[in-house]
Amino acid sequence: MAETGEEETVSAEASGFSDMSDSEFLDLEDSQELSASLSKSSPSSELPGKDGKLMSLPKWERGLDVSSPMERFHLKYLCVTDLATQNWCEQQMVYGKELPGSLAPEKAAVLDTGASIHLARELEVHDLVTLPITSKEDTWAVKFLNMLSMIPTLQSGGHIREFPVFGEVEGVLLVGVIDELHYTAKGELELVELKTRRGPVLPLEAQKKKDRFQVSLYKYIFDAMVQGKVTAASLLHHTKLHPEKPLGPSVLKHAQQGGFSVTSLGDLMELAFLSLTLSDLPVIDVLKIEYIHQETAALLGSEIVSFEEKELRNKVQHCMAYWVGRREPQGVDVEEAWKCRTCSYADICEWRKGGGVRSSMLVPQTKRAT
Repeated sequence: MAETGEEETVSAEASGFSDMSDSEFLDLEDSQELSASLSKSSPSSELPGKDGKLMSLPKWERGLDVSSPMERFHLKYLCVTDLATQNWCEQQMVYGKELPGSLAPEKAAVLDTGASIHLARELEVHDLVTLPITSKEDTWAVKFLNMLSMIPTLQSGGHIREFPVFGEVEGVLLVGVIDELHYTAKGELELVELKTRRGPVLPLEAQKKKDRFQVSLYKYIFDAMVQGKVTAASLLHHTKLHPEKPLGPSVLKHAQQGGFSVTSLGDLMELAFLSLTLSDLPVIDVLKIEYIHQETAALLGSEIVSFEEKELRNKVQHCMAYWVGRREPQGVDVEEAWKCRTCSYADICEWRKGGGVRSSMLVPQTKRAT
């Protein structure tokens, strides 16, 4: 979009669509995997807040809420990283949604460092422009502007970073941001996912499984987009956006400077979907994960991931069954109870207190007659 021919995108902060892909939130003191028994901690329904006061758990923890998690958390869509975190420990992910703002300062600092490394990588291939936005339609307009600027670069064999993806998966809209796409020497389209590590060691196998799940999801959605399986109608159905709404002045000006004759979100959506259809972009051939040491930026190792669609769909179906309210959340198996050692919610975890079965599962979850 830049006049110099250099790719230019709007910052993720401006778009509200930053699907942070780092693994530091789950970074463990992991020289080796250690098994542990599920703790029989004393009953508790409160968690220390940021001010030191105790916060009560939501009524849903006691089986009193019958709405689906999508409804309860007021979500129109999920991020790929939601499902990846869910694959690590679903119960931990749920507490993160129910008790926002309780992230420990040291973990927040680790995430900030990882974000800085991602940003530095992104700035290697394009400039960032921060735009003020005035509506949710503007937020999505920025995503489409970024897509429209990147598609020609990828068509011509170039290198892009932070490519937005979205699509309906098992009836739920799933969105994400691919770290990097480029072509290999063999002409294969390769996805590269950057993971930064606090310590100079590779992650445990459990963490690697989570990362493999994440990149496989990116491929599944991207492939559907370039194959014409993602529609504007589906996107509008889930997001409840108003395509006819005029773009905000800053977004409109930026679009026009990029050579796009548009006035509304609908115009940009039409252009983006048409561009994807006519681009003849291939599906992703190679999935690669790179692990980088935060302090030294040294490459710790990389892994090529085998894409297994049947296995992926089974995992996704299991994840989505929770989000649409067909089952209760589950914690880790006894064999992976070592994950609880670094979990911020270990002391209040219903799964641990029940020895692997949520106490609230004993309460009938049928709808009350109205």
